[in-house]
Amino acid sequence: MVAVVDYGSGNLRSVAKAVARSGMSPDVTSDANAIRNACGVVLPGVGAFASACENLQAKGLDDAVRAFIDTGKPYLGLCLGLQLLFDESDEHGRTRGLGLVPGRVERFPDLAPSGEKLRVPHIGWNEVEFSGDHPMLEKLPSRAHYYFVHSYRAVPTDSGSVIGRTEYGGAFASAVAKDNVFAVQFHPEKSQSEGKRLLDAFSAWVSA
Repeated sequence: MVAVVDYGSGNLRSVAKAVARSGMSPDVTSDANAIRNACGVVLPGVGAFASACENLQAKGLDDAVRAFIDTGKPYLGLCLGLQLLFDESDEHGRTRGLGLVPGRVERFPDLAPSGEKLRVPHIGWNEVEFSGDHPMLEKLPSRAHYYFVHSYRAVPTDSGSVIGRTEYGGAFASAVAKDNVFAVQFHPEKSQSEGKRLLDAFSAWVSA
């Protein structure tokens, strides 16, 4: 069973359907014990960092996610599920995150270094260039296009945790990994065949 963490993030149904299409048995749950005992965990999310943290803490799911990750079993973070891994975010004031990946989350600038005006949020298809050593990458292309919707980007302290980069007003971390944690800023459930390919890779990782 793969737990899809329900903390009021909004797009759970589409994520669960996408997980099922890749051969996994999703359990959309806010039960801390179910999350701790799952074979794999998917933490999706849309919306604001601060309210997501508040909801996780109110349900005791922040500790459940940390406890699950401590087991060494596969974790997949999607969009906000990537950002929540970090130490803190600037969104709606400084808010502490799960503190599992060193770094912070900040808003895209209004202007790129070139002086070009950026449209924020970053919405639509964009390319991710993967590099590094991780079981997920063995089944993914080195470059592929995925669907993004976000106004904030992760800024890891350790560049070694960055395994995917995307250009939008300069390069930003669109995928990070640390041991049994793999997380992406884009939405695989909205990314058609390449999104399914990524979830297929997660399914194989969970099975292994």
